Amino acid sequence: MANHAETDVTPRGKITYFHFVVVALSLMLTLGAWKFSLAQVENRTDLRFAAERDSAIALIMDRMQKYEDALWAGVAAIRSHGGDISHADWNTFAHSLRIEEKYPGINGIGVIHYHTPQSLGPYLAEQRRQRPDYRVHPPHDQPIYMPITYIEPENINIAAIGLDVAHEINRRTAALASRDSGTAQITGPIVLVQDAASTPGFLFYVPFYRDETPGSFDDRQDQFRGAVYAPFVVHKLMEGLLAKELRNIRFSIEDGSETIYDEHSLDAPGADPDPMYTADVPISLYGREWVLHMRTDLSFRQANTYAQPTIILIAGLIVEVLIISVLILMSRANSRAVAYADKVTAELLAEKQKLTVVNSELSRKNDELEQFTYIASHDLKTPIRGISGLTEMIEEDLDDYFAQPKRNPDVRANLRKIHERVRHMDQLTRGILEFSQAGLQNEPPAALSLAETVTAMQSDFGLTADQICLCGDVTEVSVDISNFRRVLENLVGNAVKYHHDVPTLRINLSARRAGNHCEISVSDNGPGIDPKFHNRIFDVFQTLRTSSTKDSTGIGLAIVKKAVGIHGGTVRLTSSPGQGATFSFPWPLAPAFSEADHAA
Repeated sequence: MANHAETDVTPRGKITYFHFVVVALSLMLTLGAWKFSLAQVENRTDLRFAAERDSAIALIMDRMQKYEDALWAGVAAIRSHGGDISHADWNTFAHSLRIEEKYPGINGIGVIHYHTPQSLGPYLAEQRRQRPDYRVHPPHDQPIYMPITYIEPENINIAAIGLDVAHEINRRTAALASRDSGTAQITGPIVLVQDAASTPGFLFYVPFYRDETPGSFDDRQDQFRGAVYAPFVVHKLMEGLLAKELRNIRFSIEDGSETIYDEHSLDAPGADPDPMYTADVPISLYGREWVLHMRTDLSFRQANTYAQPTIILIAGLIVEVLIISVLILMSRANSRAVAYADKVTAELLAEKQKLTVVNSELSRKNDELEQFTYIASHDLKTPIRGISGLTEMIEEDLDDYFAQPKRNPDVRANLRKIHERVRHMDQLTRGILEFSQAGLQNEPPAALSLAETVTAMQSDFGLTADQICLCGDVTEVSVDISNFRRVLENLVGNAVKYHHDVPTLRINLSARRAGNHCEISVSDNGPGIDPKFHNRIFDVFQTLRTSSTKDSTGIGLAIVKKAVGIHGGTVRLTSSPGQGATFSFPWPLAPAFSEADHAA
């Protein structure tokens, strides 16, 4: 019994210990992942708050910049009217801005004129000619006057018309700071006269001068004419700027010691009595220092819950169990996979051997076919010559007949057709012979001068030196020169053959070095080729001319394609109707290195 207990407990102890190690390692990995995800969530939450904070600040700055642009547009409108602007023209300009649509949060846009006691009287007289009830208010003891002359929309800002912003220190200080600096400025906290709720607001000024913006402080004071301004009620500005439903933070704004905007009421929907994040952010804004007191709300807390690490912990345990199970199954399947791989490899090797045999057989048959083509084309020459000679003898025998008045004209016409068919058959057999020989390299290596080749083609095709020219940095080719010459002759011959007016033909042959090969292009100014035929013309016996057209065998471009392809290249055609044609292809500058060369 004791022996039986020992043999029974030992295997179980080893299995339990093994599983314990596996579970312990899995648990360690899962806990590590949980810790890491917890840190990631905290870091991501920090970044989200920073993004929300920075987005709110950037939106305030960007929107204020947009308001400033609108005010400077008003200054530009005044300058365009000679330095001042009428009530009607300002109304037209303000309506063109579409304030309600493009500048939400702004209360209006207006013009303030700057006056001394000496110039105030004429100013009032001028304004009362158009608006008899216009008056400057309230009275004050300052030596300057800065009345609001126009503001649009007028219906909601009627109380501000004629208001002298010099009467109150915050309004006056910012206006004079704008004058002296030549820059946009906002006031400290004020209450707008048109705001029935008497909530905090401010004015936004940009100055305008008699001339362009003066360069010096004294000139700015001397030439100051007034300001284009916009009044703001802060809570309306923020409602148009930062809709609460589109953000997860609440904030208040403090200007100096005064709070001009506050969203921190605990009674407000979504307020978080214990916010996850708070921040006090000072921003410099057009001569004022605002402090934004930011707090996250309940929507931020809900969007950034820490439940994710717990889910990761549970999911990690499940995944670890699954991984262990998969590993066990994979170890059992490994031997079967290896055996199957060996079987497939053996089958692939057998297939490869079969393909090698088939390729060898195809190569042999292809060689036989090319040899047959060569022999057949060569042998056809004799009967073709015989037919041609026989036709000539028949013509000689019928000379007397052709001289008779009652001769049949169709006889001579038919004999000419026979001559034409014989000539065409001779061209076909020559083309087939040339196609079968394309790619064969029986000549010893030698250098082919491109300049001499071009000169020879001028003579062969009856071209002048102006009609075919050579350019590029490659002057000679030494690889497979017979096929290279054959390719050029076919391309130039095609350009001559298909041109509608040979005396106006221009051919450009370019040869430029590109690594270990050269790029050859042959361009002409002929009738061009429709793109739908670009592939077709390289097939044997394919031509864009009718079968009755002279010199049209449809083999020339097939020879070009075959010769270039033997060297691993592809002929590229760029052409469209009426735009000429350019044939381009690569050609090696040095013989290819083969295993046979290496063995030799």
